Amino acid sequence: MTITKPMVSLLLALTTSALASGGREDDGERSRSAPLDPFYVEECGACHVAYPPGLLSRESWRAVVGGLGRHFGVDASVEAQLGAQINAYLQAHASPRASDDREGRPWLRITDTRWFRHEHRPGEDGLYPGVFESEAVRSPANCEACHRGAAEGRYGEREIRIP
Repeated sequence: MTITKPMVSLLLALTTSALASGGREDDGERSRSAPLDPFYVEECGACHVAYPPGLLSRESWRAVVGGLGRHFGVDASVEAQLGAQINAYLQAHASPRASDDREGRPWLRITDTRWFRHEHRPGEDGLYPGVFESEAVRSPANCEACHRGAAEGRYGEREIRIP
């Protein structure tokens, strides 16, 4: 078996994460702060911010990657090997909590999750009604409008600036 650069990158990310977490699952904090995989950032971040993998469950990420041919109205297909690599990274750092609707279907949008709706409700940390429809933000999926470090995977409260 030939070891490729993508395989080394993935193994390095997985090893770093396992060492940092002591090999144990926690409440998802570990996966929200997972190191960003360069191939994930390059592929997915080309069109939108590379969302932290800990914001969705394994099932949700599996459904997202499995549906890249019709990814929110766009054909975002990738070659099979790259898709498998991205899926492996997302699976390794996904939230241990379920992210599905009342019928058990996995959510495909982070903005649909209970966590997102709770953290981004009007009145929470300066969010005002209509912030997501404002000209400066335009969408709840536009993380970079408020989270200055989103492109680098940083979402700390000190980096939030609501326009």
